Amino acid sequence: MRALSIAATGMSAQQMRVEVVSNNLANMSTTGYNARRAEFADLHYEQVARPGTISSATGTELPTGVQLGLGVRPSSVTVELKQGSLVQTGGDLDVAIEGNGYIEVELPSGQSGFTRDGALKRTGDGQIVTSDGYPAVPGITIPDDARSVSINADGEVYGYFMEEPEPQLLGQLTLATFSNAKGLEAMGSNLFLETAASGPALVGEPGTDGLGTFRQGYLEDSAVDPVREITRLIEAQRGYELNSKVISAADQMLGATTQIR
Repeated sequence: MRALSIAATGMSAQQMRVEVVSNNLANMSTTGYNARRAEFADLHYEQVARPGTISSATGTELPTGVQLGLGVRPSSVTVELKQGSLVQTGGDLDVAIEGNGYIEVELPSGQSGFTRDGALKRTGDGQIVTSDGYPAVPGITIPDDARSVSINADGEVYGYFMEEPEPQLLGQLTLATFSNAKGLEAMGSNLFLETAASGPALVGEPGTDGLGTFRQGYLEDSAVDPVREITRLIEAQRGYELNSKVISAADQMLGATTQIR
């Protein structure tokens, strides 16, 4: 009885959907987080009678045939790219990205990582890094005697010094975009890696070529919609229950066959 295995694939799919929803809800407060959505596709079909098969000597063709589905499978977990709301923090190194783009950072391996988490920090030697200590690209160092820092919408970092009326340009933060940002590989800690699916990083100045701009003193909040996620959770729970009922019904039918005398 194939209903057992078919329903089992349905339960597995709904379980995966719950896992995706739970990850979204767990990241409701994660800076720059975009929700994920589980997508599914039907499995192969057993062609008991193919549509269009000749069914009689007179050349009659079957209009629909008999095709028995074998269940469901996960096809992808896609990222729902959406701008999160901006939350004011007042931090001089907190920057939110308004629009498209990722901040490029240098990982310990020398590989480039990309993030929308603009909670930047300053090391003991003045280097601008992420919360995990990865240097922003291009590297910018703030002198020890700088009394304050300003970052404009174009990513230009200015330092203000004592006895100097004019600010000093220390460097400019750039943004990277991709042909298919949904193809980036998530590695945790709000970081992504370039893949063949995402295409190479296209780095440019903020505000040019479709890139977003920076806003100092703000951070991008998570784009998770709790109401929608709870709705998906209820749908997945009901789907799981219905598939479990199919298994119970199939088990009762198999039990009935063993009691035939």
